[in-house]
Amino acid sequence: MIYYLEDDDSIRELVIYTLSHSNLQAKGFSNSADFWKAMEEKKPSLLLLDIMLPGEDGLQILKKLRADHQTKRLPVMMITAKGTEYDKVYGLDLGADDYMTKPFGMMELVARVKAMLRRLDDQPDAQKNYSLGLLSVYPSRHEVKVGSENITLTYKEFELLCLLLKHQGMVLSRDQILSQIWGYEFDGESRTVDVHIRTLRHKLGPAGDYIETVRGVGYKIGEPTA
Repeated sequence: MIYYLEDDDSIRELVIYTLSHSNLQAKGFSNSADFWKAMEEKKPSLLLLDIMLPGEDGLQILKKLRADHQTKRLPVMMITAKGTEYDKVYGLDLGADDYMTKPFGMMELVARVKAMLRRLDDQPDAQKNYSLGLLSVYPSRHEVKVGSENITLTYKEFELLCLLLKHQGMVLSRDQILSQIWGYEFDGESRTVDVHIRTLRHKLGPAGDYIETVRGVGYKIGEPTA
């Protein structure tokens, strides 16, 4: 089930109609009160979230979702008219997994939604755990530890970390990361990768130093030698 929180009736109804006719179950909400009530009854697989809402706005809602252990990894795509780089980076910093600006085409929206849902089905190898210095990652439990400390990551941050660890010592370009993690072309917005790397490093604390920037190419992970 996909939830879409949007106060513009015409946009919300068109998106729900399009998703439903693309064999994707979807339900729309015009305000945060109805959305939170539905969340108590059933959690969605994916949330499409507008920023500019009456009362509680989308960024406030995103903060609350990420602060709750039951929804901290819920995939969230921001859909909004606020399309500056600052707005996008700020939304991604708060934990959004994707960002789409209005006006947008219905076919592109469906493609992005399907790509995100495919990524949900394509989980990292649950049989393989990763260990690197202070860092331990257990994909089957979606658990990350630095030393004895449990680290909370968003879904995309966790995927990104697993991708780097799977290719430990190899340099992955931003385009490769975008393709593997987001599952589609991202119109050259490599800033998205940079933002997720930055937040990942911050959350990993001392283990964040394991992620190395290879100037002009991309990123790799490996335990520092010094």
